[in-house]
Amino acid sequence: MATIGEFDPLNSTVPATKIEVTVSCRNLLDMDTFSKSDPVVVLYVQGLGTKEWREFGRTEVIDNTLNPDFVRKFVLDFFFEEKQNLRFDVYNVDTRSSNLSKHDFLGQMFCTLGEIIGSTGSRLERTLSGIPGKKCGTIIFTAEELSNCRDIATMQFCANKLDKKDFFGKSDPFLVFYRSNEDGTFTICHKTEVIKNNLNPVWQSFTIPVRALCNGDYDRTVKVDVYDWDRDGSHDFIGEFTTSYRELSRGQSQFNVYEVLNPKKKGKKKKYINSGTVTLLSFKVESECTFVDFIRGGTQLNFTVAIDFTASNGNPSQPTSLHYMSPYQMNAYAMALKAVGEIVQDYDSDKLFPAYGFGAKLPPDGKISHAFPLNSNTEDPNCVGIEGVLEAYFQSLRTVQLYGPTNFAPVINQVARCAAEVTDGSQYFVLLMITDGVISDMAQTKEAVVNASSLPMSIIIVGVGPAEFDAMEELDGDEVRVSSRGRFAERDIVQFVPFRDYIDRSGNQVLSMARLAKDVLAEIPDQLLSFMKTRGIEPRPPLPATSDSPSMSTTTTATTTPAPKQRNTHA
Repeated sequence: MATIGEFDPLNSTVPATKIEVTVSCRNLLDMDTFSKSDPVVVLYVQGLGTKEWREFGRTEVIDNTLNPDFVRKFVLDFFFEEKQNLRFDVYNVDTRSSNLSKHDFLGQMFCTLGEIIGSTGSRLERTLSGIPGKKCGTIIFTAEELSNCRDIATMQFCANKLDKKDFFGKSDPFLVFYRSNEDGTFTICHKTEVIKNNLNPVWQSFTIPVRALCNGDYDRTVKVDVYDWDRDGSHDFIGEFTTSYRELSRGQSQFNVYEVLNPKKKGKKKKYINSGTVTLLSFKVESECTFVDFIRGGTQLNFTVAIDFTASNGNPSQPTSLHYMSPYQMNAYAMALKAVGEIVQDYDSDKLFPAYGFGAKLPPDGKISHAFPLNSNTEDPNCVGIEGVLEAYFQSLRTVQLYGPTNFAPVINQVARCAAEVTDGSQYFVLLMITDGVISDMAQTKEAVVNASSLPMSIIIVGVGPAEFDAMEELDGDEVRVSSRGRFAERDIVQFVPFRDYIDRSGNQVLSMARLAKDVLAEIPDQLLSFMKTRGIEPRPPLPATSDSPSMSTTTTATTTPAPKQRNTHA
């Protein structure tokens, strides 16, 4: 039972929210001779780290139209930290067969769920393709967050006459809550504190997202185990009971007094009634603003990259170098950059990314710089798209001299200056730093992090190569908040990971990148929300997107564009 004591709610995988996607098409190909096409849209989802597509669902078939507005929606779990690849295939249904090969293919479109959510007004319009030489029309998506995903439940429990488990005392009871899964298994989602030496405990009230408790399904079973705590982790099982979110939401009543049952004791003792009761004392639900609320309201993520060009990386022309550009596979720097960047870019409207290097001697005079633009343009360090950043990185390797030391503070302060100019909630800055070694300016870096913690900003540090990164853990304030000169960071804004922990043993680079991105990006939505909350910033209303009727042009676009973004322009 030791795993119960080690439970970390941050590591229990629950989708950030559920997204409802509505689909329409315009100007589809007409495949029928005596009438118009009878379209259906089929959604395929790509497996994380694999190339395999599996069918997720289908809309209804709408007869005799080239401009369908489908009623049946796709409800998808949204994970910000994953690149959720989607494929939409459109068919003209000719027969009652469910076999798609028996129907006319009308076109397809690829995108990510993040692209739909990150579009203005969460509305994305794209051209269908897939039939050479034909104009296949357009497909339109609108995304909306399911309202029950923003609910936060606060509840309190007490127990009465629990079984005595300790030889020299009573029991030290605590409760463990589990969410049931589709496959019949259970996932732990909350653990109360331990009440020492008490058979009639009253636990403190606690707050839990409703999606963590039931994943949006109000009637899904919630299982609660009652344990007697033991110091060595071998907690004694007292008993269990089941309930549901819907039942709990009735509040304090006779429905919410639960018998704690121990199946083993029940099997052995004929006169066994129960091992005590647990009573719900109070229950309330409130709605909180979500990450998606801010994105739909126009908040933009500004993504900045900083790459370590110190000599400890090795000569880039040698295969032993961490910067070596093999014709067969990406180096660790490029993999980390692409893994994180390809997800964040979906929430950045102009796809312009400032990219810096640090720790190199620059031509023509050999001056050392700790924040030089990879594209060599000191007036405008922006690169177009993640591919543009990679191109500038590879070009810099050919022109600068790797040197040192490894100073982090200049780049952090550079991005912080930009973040300090936009604190109204319209923008949030994400800095990705990729490094191979120990920080040389630790004191200055800590000060930079403490200063940045009050700004709309998060810092991701990926360590590449075999070095020991113990000092980096200090910056990742999960255990102890970073401090400098007696000042503590206002928020935990740093996430550090060593890339070697994510490398797939079979050599699957796609899987390695997916694992890395999942871990380093998981905290960003909560970090953004914590900044907004501390500043009392509410999400703006969703940006309006022009809806079109079947008779309108296929080139309708959103009428409102996000505010222009502040850019890092001086290194």
